[in-house]
Amino acid sequence: MGVPGLSRAFPGGGLPRGRLTAWMPQGGAMAILRATCHALLAAGERSAWIDGSGTTGPFWTEGPLLVRPAERINALRWSEGLLRCGGFALVVLAGVEPQGTETVRLSRASHEGGSAFVALTTSATMAALRVTSRVLPNSYEWHRGPFADPAAVRTAAIDVRVRAPGWNEGARVVLPVTPYDLRLSLDPGLADRRGVER
Repeated sequence: MGVPGLSRAFPGGGLPRGRLTAWMPQGGAMAILRATCHALLAAGERSAWIDGSGTTGPFWTEGPLLVRPAERINALRWSEGLLRCGGFALVVLAGVEPQGTETVRLSRASHEGGSAFVALTTSATMAALRVTSRVLPNSYEWHRGPFADPAAVRTAAIDVRVRAPGWNEGARVVLPVTPYDLRLSLDPGLADRRGVER
């Protein structure tokens, strides 16, 4: 899974291949799934991330194949194509909620291609596994500032619950928190020339 202590919560020790996993996004899901993608890459397998809502940071230069389709239907088409091709161990669909026959098509494509498929969704229709994760509000560990006040979050604990017919397990994992400074106008390597007359 890529996160120590998490594999025991999943039947078979990880995400099932050829099956749909519905992950209810309540906190920590993207961090855990990204770590899983990196673990698969380190093991020599491929993973893909379909970002249907454009919420991933712009600095994802390393890691899974990142697809940012402009429209919802294109996100579903990309997902189906990558699942059906059989060349990816894991395909994650974020920012798009498959519904009705869309879920059927994606589940069938996952089964045919043998890829593990995770949809960050609130609907668990046709899912082999239902996973919820949430950040525990009192679990933050802080870097202290010069006056001993909390300055920046160092780690956070995440409670993960995995459910399937005949299976109900949980795990608590601690993840490091990395600060992310988004520059709105300029690349950090460029000189700031705002206000200079032409």
